[in-house]
Amino acid sequence: MTATLPVTRPAAATIRGHWIDDWRPEDPAFWAGGGAAIARRNLIFSIFSEHIGFSVWTLWSVLVLFLGPAYGVDPAGKFLLTAVPALVGSVLRIPYTFAVARFGGRNWTIVSASLLLIPAVLAAFLIRPGVSYSTLLILAGVAGVGGGNFASSMANINAFYPDRLKGWALGVNAGGGNLGVAAVQLVGLFVLAVFGAGRPGLVAGLYIPLIVLAALAAALAMDNLSQARTEKWGMRDAARQPHTWIMSLLYIGTFGSFIGFGFAFGQVLQVQFHSSFATPIDAAYLTFLGPLLGSLIRPAGGALADRLGGALVTFVNFIAMAAGAGIVLLAAHQRSLPLYLVGFVALFVFSGIGNGSTYKMIPAIFRARHPHDEHEARRLAGSVIGIAGAVGAFGGVLVNLAFRQSFLATGSADAAYLAFIGFYALCVVVTWAVYLRPSSRRPVAV
Repeated sequence: MTATLPVTRPAAATIRGHWIDDWRPEDPAFWAGGGAAIARRNLIFSIFSEHIGFSVWTLWSVLVLFLGPAYGVDPAGKFLLTAVPALVGSVLRIPYTFAVARFGGRNWTIVSASLLLIPAVLAAFLIRPGVSYSTLLILAGVAGVGGGNFASSMANINAFYPDRLKGWALGVNAGGGNLGVAAVQLVGLFVLAVFGAGRPGLVAGLYIPLIVLAALAAALAMDNLSQARTEKWGMRDAARQPHTWIMSLLYIGTFGSFIGFGFAFGQVLQVQFHSSFATPIDAAYLTFLGPLLGSLIRPAGGALADRLGGALVTFVNFIAMAAGAGIVLLAAHQRSLPLYLVGFVALFVFSGIGNGSTYKMIPAIFRARHPHDEHEARRLAGSVIGIAGAVGAFGGVLVNLAFRQSFLATGSADAAYLAFIGFYALCVVVTWAVYLRPSSRRPVAV
């Protein structure tokens, strides 16, 4: 007999174990009679699991700070170590999106949370001076499993909530997960402060009991929805939509920047201002602030998009991101650490706002294109969110490769900053040309 937590069930729902066969969130009576409580409970534990997933995914943004001279890894090699999990995580987002429909949201959360044990255990016991660089690359690549959790978590929570609450629920779910990037920075800071730079395995080791707790909590407190089924040809049809790839490009600029800078910020700070930091702990004190603010402000981007329109918020946001990258470039030339921090924190904040506003644009685009077919609009929007999420995460790879190539070619990050400014300028032009320029053919209410 399977143990379960005492929970409220809607009287009309059909329950089979942890499967709910009758789920009607748009029905006010059903929602008020217990549906809201079930959705809220699943949201809470989904956030917990996704949060741990983000922390494991970005674990190497912290671990590279521990790789001193004894490991023989130069800055270019460290950027590659952070690019690899970003790449693996972006690739896994597509199958993780489908996994919820195939196995059930609860069941897949148990599996995806349990998989996090592999990179955590390996990193906890295998990272030590003398380990080969190829082994480090493998360990970093395995951490990419944490990157897929976001896609499956969002697909699962999307099915639990009525349309009027989806924006709020998805914003809270995404923001809570993104906070894992800042949390792992704080864990790294704790280990550096208490145990020093010689114990990198402890960072991963501290997550092992949390991973077990996340898997157990999902098993005891979450549910599967029989009706949460991905359309068989949804991804195929979405891939044929030009707006799928336009929004994927914009999401590279927002989420790709957030996760890419989350991976790279600590080591860029150390390389560019190494004379300002006597030990890695000095730099670590500063690395968590940007990811923290970028995560907390993500729901505000969605709220602004609700009020002002997603395209307008995204357009202005990319201008602000280009300005932030310009400040970072200027600070690097002037060797001004305070100005550098201001510019980088601004990049995190505006990437967080853009994460919310671009996600809000997707359903609006397809509602405008299919005003008389709500099912088709939902079907395409759901698939596009999955594709854009995967492509956007690949932006994290590009950010780290840009830093790596810039340091290899010029010995500084200036070329990378110029590339970011150019890309944000491209996103400004695309957003205006496709979604804001006066035209009878462009989507409305975006």
